[in-house]
Amino acid sequence: MSERNSRTNANDGSDMPRIEHNNYRRAFFVTLLATIVLAVGVAVMWWRLHMSRTAQVEPSIAQTSEAAQPPMRSMSAEHLGAPTQPEMALAPMQLSPQRMQSIGVQIGEVTYQPVNDDIRFYGNVQADERQLAYVQTRFAGWIRKVHADAPGHLVHKGQPLFTIYSPDLVTTEQEYLIARKNQADLQQSSVTGVASGAASLFSATKDRLLQWEIPPSEIAKLDTTGKVITDLTINSPASGYITEKNALPNMYVQPDVHLFTVADLSKVWVLAQVFQNDAGKIKPGNRAEVTVDAYPGRVFEGRVDYLLPQVDIATRTLPVRLVIPNPGLKLRPGMYVNVGLKLPLGRQLVVPGSAVFHSGTRNLVFVYHGDGNIEPREVELGSRVGEQQIVAKGLRAGEQIVISANFLIDSEAQLQAAAGAFTPPPAGAGAAAAMNAPAQTQAIVGLTTDPSPPHKGNNTVRVKLTSSDGKPITGVQVTVTFFMPAMQGMGMAAMKTVVDASDKGGGLYEGRGDLGSGGTWQVTVTATRNGQVIVSQHLTLNATGGM
Repeated sequence: MSERNSRTNANDGSDMPRIEHNNYRRAFFVTLLATIVLAVGVAVMWWRLHMSRTAQVEPSIAQTSEAAQPPMRSMSAEHLGAPTQPEMALAPMQLSPQRMQSIGVQIGEVTYQPVNDDIRFYGNVQADERQLAYVQTRFAGWIRKVHADAPGHLVHKGQPLFTIYSPDLVTTEQEYLIARKNQADLQQSSVTGVASGAASLFSATKDRLLQWEIPPSEIAKLDTTGKVITDLTINSPASGYITEKNALPNMYVQPDVHLFTVADLSKVWVLAQVFQNDAGKIKPGNRAEVTVDAYPGRVFEGRVDYLLPQVDIATRTLPVRLVIPNPGLKLRPGMYVNVGLKLPLGRQLVVPGSAVFHSGTRNLVFVYHGDGNIEPREVELGSRVGEQQIVAKGLRAGEQIVISANFLIDSEAQLQAAAGAFTPPPAGAGAAAAMNAPAQTQAIVGLTTDPSPPHKGNNTVRVKLTSSDGKPITGVQVTVTFFMPAMQGMGMAAMKTVVDASDKGGGLYEGRGDLGSGGTWQVTVTATRNGQVIVSQHLTLNATGGM
């Protein structure tokens, strides 16, 4: 009996660890299975809850007047990843007088004025090819002496260039003297035809000398002296510079040899280069003014003579030829000159050039309606004339416009944020404080979100409007606009979400909106009453979540 009990006790002691080990394994697997089932159930419940919330949000967006919650208009899904982003619609804005003064806003007026387009370009002086004089003889001979012995010399009309001996010329001069003497001797002859024949021979000989371009002064010398002129002096036919010289002493020349080229510089050409954008404005006969650094303060006046037909492909300029009178021969070929044209454009509607803001594909002018109200307006532009800009369409004479501080508008997509007094709050703020309230409302704006800070996805937006004396502002239409600029480096287009907040009473307005991404959003809170903006505040919020 004692042995059985002792064996039984021994067996019981050896089986206890094994039983406890099996119990632990069974409990572990049961717990693991329960955890898996619980996780699957939680995941299913989260998915159903997410789908139900999404289904509730979409109908509220589609219903604008019947839904209890005001609708939310989201553009993030449409623009995310879009290849191009259309420019945002233009919206008016309002600035307080203090803010306008602090940023240096100046107001001008749209007016009609007589406009002259002042075009300036450069050019080079050239000899007028229509006034080039070529010196050559009409008879063969030997050059005896050269007076103008180098190219570039300035010669005057009638100044000797060289002397030449020609046997043909000497023979003709002898014939001329004989014919002259015979005419004198036979003019009283009673024989029929003798006097007329002598006169005809004399006239023919003189005509030959004239056709050889012998100067009348040399012929008069023959008549006076009665002696042959062996060395004939050839004078310059014009005043100017010698640009070509082929005459040398003792050189035998033929009538086809160009001995000298004299450029008459009493009038010169200026060959100027005009950009093709201005080519349509210039017409032959336009008055031109030429200045050159060599003569400070001196202005040479001339006119446009001709527009050459070929545009330079490399510089995209069109050659224009001007004719300039050159008193004193001050302008010399090769000189670099400055050219100015004043082209009358008539009476035009103009604004200061600083009033135009170029935004992508649009040109904007900010029209001022008084009391800080500014309206961005798209315009069509004409030519830029000095400091003035011609406006073809979009403005009327007498309207007031902003002529400075347009740099506040960074881009057309951020028109409201950039045109106002924008000062960002500290990064990561869950509730943004009111900022830059217009002076005419003196409102205090409080903006909060649920959750705080907002996250990517659906958020509740609450706006608290309070006047400066602590009274709630009720009965207004409140719009909260979230905007995120495009991120070209990441391939993301601009995103915009507009939330219409409904009046909950006591100056509290609430709405819901879906943010398409985490990150920094620019927020604009606008309150209107009867179509008039009474509050417009700009701030930023940081949303959590990924891009």
